[in-house]
Amino acid sequence: MPSFCEVALPVPLDRTFTYAVGDGVSPQRGARVIVPFRNEKLIGVVIEAHERVPEEFDAKPVETLIDEEPILSARLMELGEWMAQYYLAPIGEVLRGMLPLTAEVRRTVYYRITDVGRDALAKNHDGDDEGSTRRRKQTDDDSRDAEWKVLERLADGEAVKLSTLRTATAVSLPLLAGMARKRWIARETSAMERDARRIERHAVLVVDARLPALTAKQQAILAELAACGNEMPLQALREKGMSASSLQTLVRRGLVRIEERQAAFRMSGLGAGKIGHLLNEAQMEALASIATVRSFEPFLLYGVTGSGKTAVYLAAMQRVLDEGKGAILLVPEIGLTPAAAAQLDATFGQRVALLHSALTPAERSEQWHRIRRGDAPIVVGTRSAVFAPVPNLGLILVDEEHDNSYKQEESPRYNARDVAVMRGKLEDVPVVLGSATPSLETWQNAQAGKYRRLAMTERVNHRPLPRVELVDMRMEFQQTGKEQLFSRRLIEETQAALDRGEQAMILLNRRGYSFVCMCRSCGEKLECVNCAISLTHHKSSHSLDDVAVAGQRLECHYCGYRRSVPKVCPKCESEHLYYLGAGSQQGEERLQEIFPAARIGRMDRDTVRGRSDMERVLARLHSGEINLLVGTQMIAKGHDVHGVTFVGVVGCDHALALPDFRAAERVFQLMTQVSGRAGRGELPGRVVLQTYYPEHYAVQAASEHDYDGFVTREIKYRRWMHYPPFGVLANLLVVSKRMEEAAGWSAELGKWFERIKPEGVRVLGPCTAPIARIKEIYRFHLILKAASRRALNTALRGAMAHAEEVGIPRRNVIADVDPLRLL
Repeated sequence: MPSFCEVALPVPLDRTFTYAVGDGVSPQRGARVIVPFRNEKLIGVVIEAHERVPEEFDAKPVETLIDEEPILSARLMELGEWMAQYYLAPIGEVLRGMLPLTAEVRRTVYYRITDVGRDALAKNHDGDDEGSTRRRKQTDDDSRDAEWKVLERLADGEAVKLSTLRTATAVSLPLLAGMARKRWIARETSAMERDARRIERHAVLVVDARLPALTAKQQAILAELAACGNEMPLQALREKGMSASSLQTLVRRGLVRIEERQAAFRMSGLGAGKIGHLLNEAQMEALASIATVRSFEPFLLYGVTGSGKTAVYLAAMQRVLDEGKGAILLVPEIGLTPAAAAQLDATFGQRVALLHSALTPAERSEQWHRIRRGDAPIVVGTRSAVFAPVPNLGLILVDEEHDNSYKQEESPRYNARDVAVMRGKLEDVPVVLGSATPSLETWQNAQAGKYRRLAMTERVNHRPLPRVELVDMRMEFQQTGKEQLFSRRLIEETQAALDRGEQAMILLNRRGYSFVCMCRSCGEKLECVNCAISLTHHKSSHSLDDVAVAGQRLECHYCGYRRSVPKVCPKCESEHLYYLGAGSQQGEERLQEIFPAARIGRMDRDTVRGRSDMERVLARLHSGEINLLVGTQMIAKGHDVHGVTFVGVVGCDHALALPDFRAAERVFQLMTQVSGRAGRGELPGRVVLQTYYPEHYAVQAASEHDYDGFVTREIKYRRWMHYPPFGVLANLLVVSKRMEEAAGWSAELGKWFERIKPEGVRVLGPCTAPIARIKEIYRFHLILKAASRRALNTALRGAMAHAEEVGIPRRNVIADVDPLRLL
């Protein structure tokens, strides 16, 4: 039996921690444990069990071994260690992201008074002296009174549960955090296992019971149960309007009994269902290439919008399933998951599992264990689904591989597309990356022979690609003398589609009503108090987080800060506030004025806050209840609505003016993807694309559905500038709540790079990040550019080591390898 084990903990430190193992306990690599860490109890993953006695400290014992067997397979552990190396992320944070099992451990927070807190409380009790009185007057009386209440509640020295403390004192979390910073109180946590299974109560009909005289409501309940196989969930009975009191009467009389069962996860009913048509020649060739491979090989499935890539995915998964293996399908957005899951559910039934962040913790745990047991060998989900513990994996598919949503923007900052390729290599299975507009990195890998390219250049049933018409908004202004949100041509085409009984979509890729509020008198721009970003003007009235927000408001889309719209400028008190720009909310209002008879829907982050909202909007669109949909880029991805024959693209090209080397690629991809929503049924599609840059090669190529032409131009620029895919990048962020601290730390790292001059690496900066402050955190960065991955990684590791040497906390230095946004 090993005496010690190395445990990876979810803390921002690049190391593991040694713990002692009790008698009779044999933790295995990949198993979870609960261990003490400072004043906390944390869940970690065992990396190694060994007999090496630590020389510099006494190892604390493991408190609880959660898993007798490894919860992470050897290959998933290897994948996690590769990610930690490649993305310079703490191994504990990587492994935490691979295990969506928070529902299986109950964490409790406690607070305890410290010696410093006792001294402060004693001084307060004795403190009618002049100095004490003066100190009290200099502080906020209400907050100080709350602090004394907390200290008095904790005075007996016992640790008190957070919920109990807040009930007794009505204290806020920020005030407790402030007291902890003053060292008056100490925060502690405990953790223990719990049963995360979701329990559902069922009403079960007692079939052999004698029936007495019953009321009409009681008879209705019995009839409903009999019609549903003699049992039904209580929730379903309530949804049908059955009387709860009548049900209780039936239970008392012994006609119905209540039983508890493990709740079953129900797939969404949304979607077109099973793919109905036979595969065409191009689809069959692509399927044959994928299905004949039994080992690792990456494919690029390049197919124009509407070419039937989903049908190829389903057929390839069926082949894998027939061989007794499993498959993972990644989709970029939660909003696309219901439709994809419905098609998979129609094809594979209960053998499908769903993994994405909109599930509750208990639902995620349930789905994860279904996959691990082998009950659900087919998995569909967003980026974290790449870690699904499929026992006998045979295929990994990444739909819309170019999408930025596959890149995680917090630690570990991985790209699920690249992780999928590495997992395929470790599992020795084929990986298929599908897109109508592949990323340049993937395209270049195919050009270099690293990936095998499979092309589908025609739509299903030889349907034509939509005809795209460019509208030069500069000429529109000259001819009309007005700055219009929608051009005359877009309005004409939209009206024509609606008159024919068809459906239309309008892309307006900005949330809110207006995205800048400024003063005409002094030029003051209203910004978020927490972030260096303009507040977005929202005009509608609705409830946010159960707080009624009436009328107009200003909102930050980074931290969620909200405030009412001021009547005068906060700086000069002028009444001349001016709103610039138009978002999807304003677009909806304008369209309602222009097309009063249209049935308009809106799809953006304000109207779609959960998976049920997305399903509801898409169901109305599929049924024809909505005939004009306006929205952000959420409407551009993956939706297959055969009634849509017209698409309008508004304000999509503003990104071309941004200092971002990927701007042209993003604009081309978005324009091409949203254009592809038109004409997917029997009727041909039309697109009106409004632009201020009609001569730009990205806009020209998008209007002609010419991916090859776009890539030819863009590749020359990238090669000339040594940008990816002809070089590698990293964004080294230095963050702190104090601007002077962040600036000083970034300057220290900048001086180190100047002194070391890492070979083959160009360092830009340090400088203020484009968004200088987010959520009260100041941000400075250095951009590292290299031709070699090895040189880049060596330079980053050297910088991290130097930061540790000079006392810069690890949590304040963030390495973003292969960044998609340099913000």
